[in-house]
Amino acid sequence: MDFLDQSNTADIRSGTLAIIAGGGRLPRLVLDGARAMGLRVVGVGFAGETEADLAQAMDAWQWLHLGQLGKLIAFCKQQGVGRIVMAGKVHKARAVNFRPDWRAAKLLWKIRNTQDDVLLRAITQELESEGLTVVAAQDFLPHLKTPEGELTRRRPTPEEQADIEFGWPLARQMGSLDVGQCVVVRKRSAVAVEALEGTDATILRAGELVGPGCVVIKVFKPIQDPRLDLPAIGPQTIRTMIQAQASCLAVEAGRSLFLDLPESLSLAESAGISIVGLAS
Repeated sequence: MDFLDQSNTADIRSGTLAIIAGGGRLPRLVLDGARAMGLRVVGVGFAGETEADLAQAMDAWQWLHLGQLGKLIAFCKQQGVGRIVMAGKVHKARAVNFRPDWRAAKLLWKIRNTQDDVLLRAITQELESEGLTVVAAQDFLPHLKTPEGELTRRRPTPEEQADIEFGWPLARQMGSLDVGQCVVVRKRSAVAVEALEGTDATILRAGELVGPGCVVIKVFKPIQDPRLDLPAIGPQTIRTMIQAQASCLAVEAGRSLFLDLPESLSLAESAGISIVGLAS
């Protein structure tokens, strides 16, 4: 199913869009895609997470602390926002220590669970209860969906293929528990599983533990809302793999975003890394 089927696209090319902007390049890419559709775009960001110069590119901007849900909603209503998109990273270790306002505290008391997907779904429901439709980042970036098949000239070796076949169901199982999106495997053993530290730190930890030759597997969580927290990889992922001496990357095709694909493939080719997009 195409991601565009997952959200209200009848009026996606009109009105005001708000971007809840985490770190990295994805918020700016969403901004560019939305502007190309003729949308007015406003944003909110978080000090220490969001790129500071993003604020100047928006039609209106609000800096927030993590947990200021009431202020986010008030800003969106003031700006006449109809749709909201969540884009970019928020470091999970920092999110654990966020400072909720009254509205966020009430929400946390109700769900009593701060696991990624539970919390994001609850926030989405709260936003939509105020008439703010949450849409997917890939609605504005359909060209960034990870292609299926062998993306590099070098194919996975038989040993790497065996690691992919071992790790793929394991990664999906971990995702179904809302633990993380990434598992690193070596010789059909799970070396590292992503938790609060994020994908890059998981890859580096695996390299420190077992050395060269790890296979990195990143999947869409089976329980995940396709509008929220999609797996995303790009040149930085490949640079991290090079540093960790990982040899192969398997990522779920169609249900993840691949940023700067040509640059990423060039880096991978020069380092002898194999990349494959796997069907769900």
